Amino acid sequence: MLCIPWLVAAFCRNQPRLSLLLHCASRVRFAGLTPALDPPNRPTRNLKEAQFHEFQRALLSPLTAWAQAAAKSLANPASPLAYVLGATRLSAGYELLYRLGKDYEKAEFNLHQIVKDGRNIPIVEQTIVEKPFCRLLRFKRYSDDSDAVTQLKEEPAVLVCAPLSGHHSTLLRDTVRTLLQDHKVYITDWIDARMVPIEDGPFDLDDYIAYIQDFIRHIGAKNLHVISVCQPTVPVLAAISLMASRGEDTPRTMTMMGGPIDARRSPTSVNSLATQHSIGWFEANVIYAVPANYPGVGRKVYPGFLQHIGFAAMNPERHAAAHWDFYQSLLRGDEDDAEAHRRFYDEYNAVLDMDANYCCYNADPLHHGRSVGMTAKSQWRRATSAGVLTALSFAATTASRCA
Repeated sequence: MLCIPWLVAAFCRNQPRLSLLLHCASRVRFAGLTPALDPPNRPTRNLKEAQFHEFQRALLSPLTAWAQAAAKSLANPASPLAYVLGATRLSAGYELLYRLGKDYEKAEFNLHQIVKDGRNIPIVEQTIVEKPFCRLLRFKRYSDDSDAVTQLKEEPAVLVCAPLSGHHSTLLRDTVRTLLQDHKVYITDWIDARMVPIEDGPFDLDDYIAYIQDFIRHIGAKNLHVISVCQPTVPVLAAISLMASRGEDTPRTMTMMGGPIDARRSPTSVNSLATQHSIGWFEANVIYAVPANYPGVGRKVYPGFLQHIGFAAMNPERHAAAHWDFYQSLLRGDEDDAEAHRRFYDEYNAVLDMDANYCCYNADPLHHGRSVGMTAKSQWRRATSAGVLTALSFAATTASRCA
């Protein structure tokens, strides 16, 4: 067992692309990305693969727990094992093994205080609205100084619409921290679909747009700015356009950053994948039922671990090299560099499942050439961008990978 951490580190160092692709390939096979079977047999197979994936996770849990304990035992100065020849190298290898195999839970925002005009301003995270698939969070600022309180009350509100694309809203922690300097900050906090009981019903693009509208109404649009980051640009544009078409108050500004409004323009490989395959293909190959050990048992979802594989496969050598550099940082005793790696991958590796209706039927109107203002349901009427009474701000990217 002592040779395992050295083998793991050596593999990441010498075969970066192969190591990551082999890891991804094994998970993709179990997740249903192998060639599709005939439709009648596919749902049964997907359920079995989902159960096998959970079994695989459970099987690896003792190994990762042992690797974590071994790493700490060999690195803690109070442990006699830390003074054994080669203990530093062994500890580094075991920690690398632990981080490659562990389950990553959603991180916390951990925003407790900001410094504004030389004053310490406490921050309290509050859940303002709670829906089955999303929470509206507010980061409320407090002060005992009456002048500071007056200033805080007069500052505008901003709603940050976090993407629902596999990662958690905590990826935007630094954005929230910066906006707190001069805004009342709200953010959409999407819930892992496997944790939502099937009795709460499905979630699709129509529901997404309705959620955004409800959040805007709850906050109050008159002194509100809305920022959509990447994926939510289309739902936010649709939500505010529909509100404007009904004569409702709309936010003062709408900023759309790095998301495709017309997916036919500047298509990427993600767009090509969406347009080259039917909805049935996606249902057969990337959708599976939540296993019995989660509250959402039976719900059809696009699993977060598949999305994570897609993210990692975009830059396999970069990720393998990052893990090798982490191992080297531990050998050098460079704790700052190692901690930076931990912080990044604690966030990057934490993913959530998404409801199948949202994932499959999101691709239909947005990538198959249909109007943003119309969906399969007849609950919206067409709303053109000309009806939007909000100042628009676009932050474009020349080579966006968003979809």
